[in-house]
Amino acid sequence: MARSLKKGPWVDPKLLKKLSKLRSGDKTVIKTWSRDSVITPEMVGFTMGVHNGKEHLLVFIVENMVGHKLGEFSPTRKFVVHGGRMAKGQAKEEKK
Repeated sequence: MARSLKKGPWVDPKLLKKLSKLRSGDKTVIKTWSRDSVITPEMVGFTMGVHNGKEHLLVFIVENMVGHKLGEFSPTRKFVVHGGRMAKGQAKEEKK
C-alpha cells in the first residue's frame, strides 16, 4: 500500500540532518541503514553507503533516482550461479 500524498515521501530525519551539514560537491560518503527512505531532489549529487545487511554499498544519487527508495539500489541477495556438471563443463569451454 502506498503512502498518502497528503503526508508526502518519508525520509529518515537523521539522514536529512547529515545531508544538511554537507555541501553537494563534497566527496564524503554518507552511511545509512535507512533503506526505506525515499530519494529526494536534495540528495542528488551525494554518494551514500546503503546497508544491505552485510556491508554498505556505494550508491551515487542522480536525477533519475528521485522518487525511488534507497534500498532499491542496494541488493540484499547475491546470485552466484546454478551449478552442476553441465554448467561447469560449459564454463570451461567458454574460457578456451
